[in-house]
Amino acid sequence: MTTESPATLRARYVEQAASDLEKNRRLQQELAEKIAVLKQEEALLSDILNLAEQYKGFADTPRLPEQARDEPVAAKAKRTPGKATSRRSAAAKAAPARGTAKKGAKGKTRQPLLGDLLAALLAQYDEPRLAKDLREELLEKHPDRNPTPQVVRNTLESLVAKGRIRRQKEEGSVMYTLVKPDDREDDTAPAGDAG
Repeated sequence: MTTESPATLRARYVEQAASDLEKNRRLQQELAEKIAVLKQEEALLSDILNLAEQYKGFADTPRLPEQARDEPVAAKAKRTPGKATSRRSAAAKAAPARGTAKKGAKGKTRQPLLGDLLAALLAQYDEPRLAKDLREELLEKHPDRNPTPQVVRNTLESLVAKGRIRRQKEEGSVMYTLVKPDDREDDTAPAGDAG
């Protein structure tokens, strides 16, 4: 049996304790970062639920099967966790502010809906437009609005589902055009003449 001096034994214990303490602090930091990400995701999901409840029954039946067929590559929407949470948190913080702002509250007027802005941009063109081009034009004309490309695409798809705009594919790209009032009448005219 080897005997170690008390000083050597104490130095080993101090070294082991310092190592364990450092490891513990690293784990605490990692857990704190994960908790922050989960809180941001919780806020985003809560905002989505609130918006869904506000607009419940607003549109006719959703056309999710059609959207799934027209946009098969959902994997492109995935982002790295760090980037996604920062965009999500910004959107989550901005969404309630826009959604709850009412005319006259604190002297501010409610901002126009993104769908209305995109429809107004589409109204300026007779030819189909890409979502990317519409987003760039929106950022130019409305610098206070900064929706992500995915939000613009989702909003355009929502307008398609409501029948306000038309979607078409050209050379692998999805393009959008505004449905003119006379186009809507043409769509409903045969049904009206049958009665």
